[in-house]
Amino acid sequence: MRLQGKTAVVTGGGSGIGLAIAQALAAEGCRVAIGGRRETVLREAVAEWNREPKLLSHICDVADLASVQKFFAFVTQQLGQVDILVNAAGVNIKTRSMAEMTPEQWDQVLAINAHGTYYCMHQVLPEMRERQDGLIINISSTSGKRSAPLGGVAYNASKFAVSALGVAVGNEDRLNGIRVTTVFPGEVDTPILRHRPQPVSDERRASMLQPEDVAAMVLAITLLPPRAHVPEVVIKPLVQEFI
Repeated sequence: MRLQGKTAVVTGGGSGIGLAIAQALAAEGCRVAIGGRRETVLREAVAEWNREPKLLSHICDVADLASVQKFFAFVTQQLGQVDILVNAAGVNIKTRSMAEMTPEQWDQVLAINAHGTYYCMHQVLPEMRERQDGLIINISSTSGKRSAPLGGVAYNASKFAVSALGVAVGNEDRLNGIRVTTVFPGEVDTPILRHRPQPVSDERRASMLQPEDVAAMVLAITLLPPRAHVPEVVIKPLVQEFI
């Protein structure tokens, strides 16, 4: 129970990487609130975690500032200050080339992946600055390191934005005791694979990272002492090239 007494917020916490991170934090005694757009998925995630401390959940569309504000008001009312924020909400689209993608799709991907990360950071930073302590972990992608066709134009751009945001805020607020980490996972077997242009084979899924692999990395970062800062970390399947 190494995180007992701490409070964490995980966006995109109803499934995939977000849920695995929420469970890993809760297993160490952390009080965790998860947010997501689908109430049914959130309820299932809470029911699945039949242990103490229990997960709390609330609807949160990270692309909607008003929704984000309501979510964090709920968290503050229920759990108090936020010690750890994990931005794991993300989306991609099937039409990934510039030629196929529409402006509306571009707006959707950037709104969730980039604007949503900023909105959530904006909610927790004032109190973290006031108490001179806090940890923010943003889940990007190797698509935020290498702009490859696999991720697609909008997704790549949004994840590069997350990377730049993390570095900028981490440098700006380092003397306020705030640590910002960007995690760059490679291919992970999560529900977002449904949005690949082509179906993903079982064989390829088996070679990918599992959500709990990324969660283990995130947990390790949360357990570091406040003097230790990991600005960026890449985690990928062994078989995946890093080019």
